[in-house]
Amino acid sequence: MLSILIPVYNYNIFTLVETLRKQTLECNIPFEIICLDDASQDFIIENQRINQFNNSSFSILEKNIGRSTIRNLLAQKAVYENLLFLDADTFPVHNQFISNYIEAIKKNKKVVFGGILYENKKPAKELLLRWIYGRKREALSLADRIQNPSDFALVSNLLIKKEIVVRFPFDENLTKYGYEDLLFFSVLKSNLIAITHIENPVFHLNLESSALFLSKTKTALQNLVFLDASNKISKKESKIIASFEFLNRLKLISVFNFVFRKLETKIERNLVSEKPSLFLFDIYKLGCYCFLKSK
Repeated sequence: MLSILIPVYNYNIFTLVETLRKQTLECNIPFEIICLDDASQDFIIENQRINQFNNSSFSILEKNIGRSTIRNLLAQKAVYENLLFLDADTFPVHNQFISNYIEAIKKNKKVVFGGILYENKKPAKELLLRWIYGRKREALSLADRIQNPSDFALVSNLLIKKEIVVRFPFDENLTKYGYEDLLFFSVLKSNLIAITHIENPVFHLNLESSALFLSKTKTALQNLVFLDASNKISKKESKIIASFEFLNRLKLISVFNFVFRKLETKIERNLVSEKPSLFLFDIYKLGCYCFLKSK
């Protein structure tokens, strides 16, 4: 009935799998838990303990294939028609996490996003940007999420029919980090596949440093430039693309680039500080995007 699919990269998922397995066994349904490690180096011994469990497996790929390809591979390996994608650094908030998704399956929901939360405890200074961004931009209430179902869904906690992933697989042209979710849900929306939102969140646990988050953001923006150039994403689906086109119509790209280059270092200092500004983070992303588009 249910295939739980977890892509892994340098993360200990043993406790996550143990918890999911316990909850699923209590539901008394056919299930499997498939964990694929994308050729990482850490926590291999810890994660190999997963293979001691019935209906659960952990295996390691010989080479890194990227976030989109590994999700497609997990879907191909899945036996059951209902897939539950979970990121390795998530953890169910409630003991009824699996049973809530089983109820959604019984109601014949095709695509279901349960939500994401961040812990209330303020992390160390060097982790603040990712924590603040996650709480303000990702950890949205159910009432907020249902206003724009396609815009506010993430693959990090997603129940979906296997047939849908087979028909509309993750775009394997995106080999680097960033915007895989946006593209995937854009494709579903354009094919009139409804996304149901429910209150069934996971905690996002792994907070990367602000410096690393900025670096990954730059990488992600390279993907966005590619998606725009390939006409796979429109300004309706990306505020960054819409802002760039607005500046371009006003012939202000060169001016914006000049000003941004003058202020970039100061903005970065704020973003790795104890009081990072999400407004400045938005300016930073737009500035990096404009620079990439102008190259």
